[in-house]
Amino acid sequence: MNSYIRLSGFYFFYFALLGALVPYWSLYLISFDFDAQTVGSLMALLQASRIVAPNLWGWIADKSGKRVEIVRFGALMTCLMFIGMFWQDTALGIGLVMLAFSFFWNAVLPQFEVITLEELGDKKDKYSQIRLWGSIGFIVTVVGIGALLDFINIRWLPGLMLILMLCIWLNTLLIPKPAVLDHIDVEKSCNLGFMALLLRPQVVIFFIICFLVQFGHGAYYTFYSVLMVDVGYSRTEIGLLWAVGVVVEVLVFIYMHWMLQHWGIRNIMLVSLFLCVVRWLLIGTVPENLGLMLFAQTLHAATFGSLHAVGIALVHQYFSKQTYGQGQALFSSVGFGLGGALGAFLSGILWDDFGAFYTFGLSALASVLAMLLALVWIYPERVQKNY
Repeated sequence: MNSYIRLSGFYFFYFALLGALVPYWSLYLISFDFDAQTVGSLMALLQASRIVAPNLWGWIADKSGKRVEIVRFGALMTCLMFIGMFWQDTALGIGLVMLAFSFFWNAVLPQFEVITLEELGDKKDKYSQIRLWGSIGFIVTVVGIGALLDFINIRWLPGLMLILMLCIWLNTLLIPKPAVLDHIDVEKSCNLGFMALLLRPQVVIFFIICFLVQFGHGAYYTFYSVLMVDVGYSRTEIGLLWAVGVVVEVLVFIYMHWMLQHWGIRNIMLVSLFLCVVRWLLIGTVPENLGLMLFAQTLHAATFGSLHAVGIALVHQYFSKQTYGQGQALFSSVGFGLGGALGAFLSGILWDDFGAFYTFGLSALASVLAMLLALVWIYPERVQKNY
């Protein structure tokens, strides 16, 4: 079995789990009659663990060099921690299990990204072709589980998720171990420390933009499915709407290498941030319009696909080889962690009293600010590539 298949298999199952969790977990929580603020707070816990976990595991991986072992351990602990969910029916109990399993689950992906890029070596442009299998995994589960939930109770969702978690762990046993860095690499990393690389102005602004982008996605990941149910869509239709977004994301990953060569990181980032604004405004104002919702979902290609690929590229532009793990972890924790958690939490506060318009309006406002910061500050060619 070649490394391409083993790497792609991990992404397939990891994002297949995401396809079960992100669109439907809020519906699972609502089945316990929790209010919007409780749902928002619980969904924020999934992101909050990303603030600490990726940085802790990233630091351990960079210092020990045992990145593959950490990925395997994190995947196994995710399964073991999640088993406790089957005995929980209170917000506190569910929240504690969510925090426990996500602490390990959220640590796995950033380190696997580093493993993938190290395995690719000089062929880093092939990253998108491997990562697209994650999008395919998401599509399979979001459509399949959406259709299934029109026939079975939402309370079956944890069981389906546990099966996917076991598949992730089993796949980590197959991933290749990257070559050990030589003495020259270690010496270079000592000369150019992580904090020195991080505290450059453009790099700081990049992480603020990451925060704002994922803050904007907080309402989407928490209440999009809830909103669609409220305006009359079936769970099958909701699953298909989520899938549309990820199908176009796959196309972005396929052609990202060409796009980066012809349009450049800065231009792709600016256009994608503008499309974030458009997308959140459409969802907040006309959710009952199927045609516009389909269009809004195609914008996922930009709001997630392009911005994620650009973010990965910039992390490798900004950080040295020995600090990739910490840089990738910070990319995850600042954006998906802090930004996603605060976005989910505030959307829970706004949802009942102010509704979709103001909740998604706040997301659009965050995207406008991110676009202005990128316009002024993000010039990747002005930052020396750090090997």
